[in-house]
Amino acid sequence: MKRTTSVFIATVFMITLSFLACRPQEQVVEKDQEVVKTAGVKVFKVRKQSISEKLFYTGVIEAWNKIAITPEIGGKIARIHVEEGDTVKKGQLLAELDTRAIRLQLEQAEAAVAVAAANSKDAGRNLERMERLKTENAVSDQQYEKIQLAAEAAEAQLQQAQAALNLAQYNLDVSLMKAPFDGIIAARNVEVGDVINPMMSGYAPNSGVLTLMDFYQVKLVLDVSHQDVVRIRKGLSAELRVASLPGRVFQGTVILVNVTAKPQTKKFNVEVKFPNPEMTLRPNTFGEVTLMVKTRPDALVIPQEAVLENAYVFVVGPDNRAVKRNVAFGLQNDHLIEAVGGLEEGDMVIAEGNYGLMEGAVIDVKEVMP
Repeated sequence: MKRTTSVFIATVFMITLSFLACRPQEQVVEKDQEVVKTAGVKVFKVRKQSISEKLFYTGVIEAWNKIAITPEIGGKIARIHVEEGDTVKKGQLLAELDTRAIRLQLEQAEAAVAVAAANSKDAGRNLERMERLKTENAVSDQQYEKIQLAAEAAEAQLQQAQAALNLAQYNLDVSLMKAPFDGIIAARNVEVGDVINPMMSGYAPNSGVLTLMDFYQVKLVLDVSHQDVVRIRKGLSAELRVASLPGRVFQGTVILVNVTAKPQTKKFNVEVKFPNPEMTLRPNTFGEVTLMVKTRPDALVIPQEAVLENAYVFVVGPDNRAVKRNVAFGLQNDHLIEAVGGLEEGDMVIAEGNYGLMEGAVIDVKEVMP
């Protein structure tokens, strides 16, 4: 019995010694595993490139020029020569009123001018003869003055007849509605036979016979706050995007910055112009405008996701270990931010896998981002 007990005690003792001997060795292994543990990251090579600070607005695309084609006199619509969607040139005849009465008035005025011109010519000759007789003292002053007044009256009648002719010609001209600029017929608002009178109180001048638009260029009028308007100036570059044309970016320019705010909204109007030679952009649709407020052509840039707590980044240091760098930042856009200090061109900044990373950690570079 004693022997069995001794063997049992000896066995327990040996097991205990073996356990104690092995325990420190396992800790070292775990410690070694912690040292060699690596973090997989993606990096960005710091480079120099142009960067722009941007402001974003939404606005309605407007035609560069728009006009309601309306005659300056009333009358019945006799002919409309174009349809909606037609492309027209400056000076092209678009529509006309019934001009029969106006043409008769024009003929009457032309005849009146001819009569008045003949009378004036006759009165002028009479005056010339009377002047010769007066130099010879063959007529009295009263007779001379009578002929002189008759000549002046004939000249006045000629001027009156010419004015009536000019008015008739003007009425004919304005009854023929022509395009004041190249453009597109956006709307046809009346039909042949309709009577139109711009002088009537109930007439809407914006409707007109036709609506003509020039949107070979377009513009957007933006509502800008007081804080932003001081950063915007004429000539700034702008970009336009529309939902119906994904991936397309249109380049434009700021052409007007109002110096006074609107009383109702306390905001400022800023007009931006965009070329539209293919008429891809359509008036009265929404567009997203980006204004390039400030541009630095040779800035050191890094991805915004590389910045932690708006104060520092991690870079790849010696022995592939993470090194913390405090950085000052400048301009930024949707993706990039300017590094004003703390980094140099060519530094490898950790852009993915940096959250929760500790300084000095061993890193494994999985990819260099473009």
